[in-house]
Amino acid sequence: MAAKKKLVKKKVAKKLNKKAKTLKKKAALPKKKIALKKSIKKPKALTKKSIKKVVVKKAAKKVSKPKIKLPKAAKAKVLKEKKSAEPKNKLQAIDNVIVEKRARKSSKKPVIVLPPPPKIEVSNYPKNKIKNILISQPKPADGEKNPYLDLAKKYNLNVTFRQFIKIEGLNAQDFRLQKVDILEHGAVILTSRLAVDHYFRLCNEMRITVPENIKYFCINEQTAYYLQKYIQYRKRKIFFGHGTIIDLVDVIRKNKDEKFLLPASDVTKEQIVDFLDELNITYTKATFYKTVSANLSDIKSLGEFELLVFFTPAGIKSLKQNFPTFKQGSTRISAFGHATALTIKELGYRLDIFAPNPLNPSMSGALDAYLKESNKR
Repeated sequence: MAAKKKLVKKKVAKKLNKKAKTLKKKAALPKKKIALKKSIKKPKALTKKSIKKVVVKKAAKKVSKPKIKLPKAAKAKVLKEKKSAEPKNKLQAIDNVIVEKRARKSSKKPVIVLPPPPKIEVSNYPKNKIKNILISQPKPADGEKNPYLDLAKKYNLNVTFRQFIKIEGLNAQDFRLQKVDILEHGAVILTSRLAVDHYFRLCNEMRITVPENIKYFCINEQTAYYLQKYIQYRKRKIFFGHGTIIDLVDVIRKNKDEKFLLPASDVTKEQIVDFLDELNITYTKATFYKTVSANLSDIKSLGEFELLVFFTPAGIKSLKQNFPTFKQGSTRISAFGHATALTIKELGYRLDIFAPNPLNPSMSGALDAYLKESNKR
């Protein structure tokens, strides 16, 4: 029994000791906090010298601007100007920024302004009925779609195709007289399939291997794809427009450091030359082929045709050369292009139909409009 009492006493003593320790810890906590608070240093008392130093530092940071006193009327004007300059809303501010950006972009690229084409006057000759037409183009292949054959079916016409000109390529000896080095040029401007054929023909005759890094600038997609006859299309740098040289403005500007070669005939369109001059690029115009009048002795008389259709100035010159005694009379003459129309008038002929015009961009369209009136009976 005595042993049991001793064990109970020990357990009770242990419990009491634990409680005492916890109480001591709790009592010690607030004392530590107070000690921490006491350890924080109090700020030193401000003196006149310290106050002056702080004031001097702040004055150095903020530089005061001299204030100008304005009269009341002047102040009112300034306020009005500020209000008018500020955008009325956020949308207006955004519009102002967009306009500024557009102006900057457009100012980088100078706008090319080509001289306007001359005005073409068409005669008021009576529109008599037309039955026979002579078109100065080669005869289309069998089964080939042709707008002039469609007109023949529509108006019951007799259409004759006869080319008034022929193309002759310059030989290597005649080309060398121009003193043009083909390999000096890193870019070539090709305006037709003829230019492609004669460019590679002369290179072959002169035993020049055309480098793979040459860039080709074609006037349309058909001319570009025609290059496959001579080169691998995928491995070369080829650019093309949509039918006019003006479509190539941006591409040529990006490659303005290149020296360009323009393979052309002896009769080159002036618009292309003016365009290249406006771009301020280094280029060489070289004659690769020439236009010659064809022999038209197979045509006995032009009087059997009521309408003659021409597409080039060289075709009109061929008419004059082959038929020097021809008098127009009731025969109507149609011209495509400003240069062709001007040549007709220079040689003393009358112009009755002209294309392209605002209503009809094609020659077939202009003929259709004319035939509607002349053959309406």
